[in-house]
Amino acid sequence: MRSSTVRVLSFVSGLGMMVASIMTMQHFFAANYPVSIFEGSFCDISAFFNCDSSAYSSIAQIAGVPLGYFGVMVGGLMALGAMFPSQAFERTNKTIAALNVVGVIALAGYSVLVLGSLCLLCAGYYLFATLSFLLFWRFGLDREEVTVWKRFFRPSPMHMAAFAGVTIAGAYGVDLFHQAKKDAQSGGVAARIVNQYYSLPEVAWPSVISPFWTAKATERFEDAPIQVVEFGDYLCPDCLYLQEQLLRLKEEFSGQLNIAFQFFPLDAQCNNVVDKDKHPGACDLSYMAAYDPDKFLMVHDEVFGNLRAARSAEWRTEFAERHQLTAALTDSATKALVHTLIQTGAEYDKTSDQYAHGIRSTPTMIINKRMIIGTFPYEQLRAIFQALVDEYEATTGERRFIENWMETG
Repeated sequence: MRSSTVRVLSFVSGLGMMVASIMTMQHFFAANYPVSIFEGSFCDISAFFNCDSSAYSSIAQIAGVPLGYFGVMVGGLMALGAMFPSQAFERTNKTIAALNVVGVIALAGYSVLVLGSLCLLCAGYYLFATLSFLLFWRFGLDREEVTVWKRFFRPSPMHMAAFAGVTIAGAYGVDLFHQAKKDAQSGGVAARIVNQYYSLPEVAWPSVISPFWTAKATERFEDAPIQVVEFGDYLCPDCLYLQEQLLRLKEEFSGQLNIAFQFFPLDAQCNNVVDKDKHPGACDLSYMAAYDPDKFLMVHDEVFGNLRAARSAEWRTEFAERHQLTAALTDSATKALVHTLIQTGAEYDKTSDQYAHGIRSTPTMIINKRMIIGTFPYEQLRAIFQALVDEYEATTGERRFIENWMETG
């Protein structure tokens, strides 16, 4: 009975690892390579419980292969071992389970200590991986061995070689799929995104457009070929991702782009437009950014550059003191301005039955009077921006020509 129960639990742990890993892979591709302007990644439960931070991080993949793929392979091996038990298979799985749990501890530590967030999908994998390891520890072969090496690291060379071969072959296929997803961003997907963008209904500009711009091509906001009102939150991981995309686009479309940063902290201390209290402290950061126009860009960039640290009240206090911004937290004029900009979010018709107004999450952009909720990869935003520039040049007669010839006569 104990043996059957253990095998069932081992099978469940393997299946759980597979399901969690598949969901992680699906989220990775949805976050990084959405195929529609109406779809994407929304996994921002709070500043800490946030899967998007993991999906956008440098550890989300190894050589083009999402980490979730390796989890699927390990989980599948554990499930097969429970279904077709043998001593060689169990010793091999025990070795892999031990290595796997070490990797889980390292990934969880990196996520919490470095990224400052925890992906719940990943946490599901961590849970099942730990369960699998504990089952081998408590009930597996060689459990009477004293040394860790003899207890866990006596795999079957034949099984290990077979597992490595299948994993490498599968990883190659996943890498090809990943590359195809990347290539599609600047091809058919980008073209589809542009068409979907133009199919969106036009909306009005906010009644008050923020005077705080992160890019400025013209004195009048509406005169630039590309006009963006960005409803943003300084403690929003997805806003940081968008910030990184916009930094690249501001260089490429220099002189053609106006971006107004419309403060919209998801912090109940100052925002009553949307019923979300995800990022305590975001209101105070908005006040600091709005207090001194000459310091806005410095505050904007430094806070986004220290998003994890900025969640700490101690960091915010030190930051305010260091930049002489302490008065911003009590200045009535600054608060009134930020509150006015927040309230413009209530001017838009609801885009979800769950929320009363159209501006309901961050980031939300109004690009040339069309609203986009969420983030997109660089290639997709670039395609939209380029289409707007082409449209502007076609309607104003300012189209430029590229000459690539040499006079020979």
